[in-house]
Amino acid sequence: MLREITSLDIPSATIIPSRNFSNEDELSDSPPDFTSGEISARFCAFLFSWVEPRKLGHIIGSKGGFQLPNGEIVAPRISFFSRERLKRVPRTYPELVPDLVVEIKSAFDRLASVQQTIQRFLDLGVRIALLIDPDAQTVSVYRPSSKVTVLGNSEKLTVSDLFPEWELLVSELWPPMFD
Repeated sequence: MLREITSLDIPSATIIPSRNFSNEDELSDSPPDFTSGEISARFCAFLFSWVEPRKLGHIIGSKGGFQLPNGEIVAPRISFFSRERLKRVPRTYPELVPDLVVEIKSAFDRLASVQQTIQRFLDLGVRIALLIDPDAQTVSVYRPSSKVTVLGNSEKLTVSDLFPEWELLVSELWPPMFD
């Protein structure tokens, strides 16, 4: 069976996690820290519970990516593709950029490198990018041709152009502390 699959000469894709978007970045190749991993799961859960019943589109975690025109596969921490742009999930990688990407600063990342990655996504055509910074406990909202909006713990994150009426209190992103 293995011989049959390998003999099909299917080209393999080069998958580039967002933290390795280019060789210029010095972001870590290691998995995200524990806190960033939990924040990613929490954000996905909050957003998925809003998007899924409304059938607004597809939310993909960091193990799924999209294909650039040069054939490279890029995998942001979290991506959202609207149903208007991605009607059916492909078996491999969609050849279009997401409407939304979310990056979460790991303890191993430099903030400037994550911000550069966000800017590259915007340059590719991403409509909205979020940078979640557990150290500062902020969420920065990036849009092309707009100033960055930085939200603190007591503020609500909204992305009304993609998710009408959805809101999330920034403080709900941080992992709970148990006694």
